[in-house]
Amino acid sequence: MSIPAAYIGVILIWSTTPLAIQWSSDGVGFLFGITSRMIIGVLFGLLIAGLFSVPLPRHANAYRTYLAAGLGLFFAMTAVYWSSQFIPSGWIAVIFGLAPIITGVMATFWLAEKALTPARVSGIFLGISGLVLMVLGSQQLGHQAGYGIAGMLFSVIAYSASAVAVKRIGADIPALATTIGGLFVAVPLLLLLYLLTGEPLPNVIPTRAAASILYLGLVGSVLGFALYYYVLRHVDATSVALITLITPVTALMLGHYLNGEVLQTQTIVGSATILSGLLLFEYGQQAGKWVRDTLIG
Repeated sequence: MSIPAAYIGVILIWSTTPLAIQWSSDGVGFLFGITSRMIIGVLFGLLIAGLFSVPLPRHANAYRTYLAAGLGLFFAMTAVYWSSQFIPSGWIAVIFGLAPIITGVMATFWLAEKALTPARVSGIFLGISGLVLMVLGSQQLGHQAGYGIAGMLFSVIAYSASAVAVKRIGADIPALATTIGGLFVAVPLLLLLYLLTGEPLPNVIPTRAAASILYLGLVGSVLGFALYYYVLRHVDATSVALITLITPVTALMLGHYLNGEVLQTQTIVGSATILSGLLLFEYGQQAGKWVRDTLIG
């Protein structure tokens, strides 16, 4: 598959995922939404792997990859679903936009991909400033919005650690195999969590929730993560995380037009500040070099 096509596919899927996550929990609870999604995902993934004869490697590095991917799925996605109860869907993508910064810092120490240059450090502070603006703006949503923001920060850290760990292991296995293996790790953990919390099964599943769960299970869990791990294998971890430069904008628009979410001025300014920090973090050094070479030297 073309790497650019896979990259665009991830952007489209991740843009629609935050809103689908909120809808999938309506009337059924967030644990039912995520658990049923992941079960559908692993079954569909096995079907696709069988149809296209995709091998599921069973060597030591493969198992390490499955564990790293699965723990990332469990912690990151559970935190996202829990947080979606307290904040608008667009905010999920905006806060997740901090992933390139956190991934970049982790990759610096674990993968030695790039140094923390002055431009990158400035981008980090700009991104944090944008997050602070979002936190201040969350007061208009009620005190529980702080829970959602904290949960999303935990999710971003778990996601970034998982991405860097998979990259560090460097197992040469199919992207679909990584997805299925990760789901095999995440699903038992989700079922255990469901049992421990004692959350009852819903008597009725609303149509919109059912459609969202099906979409997330088939497209979000299998196709989305397979494309994500495919891209992750071919480009550096921080470049993969740059997908979150685009998805916050599209997710905010989808939440506004399809879910009636209000775009407050502070939300827009905070989002723009976070994205500006991400741009500076990733491209500040190259831009400075271009200015020096073109205009000065």
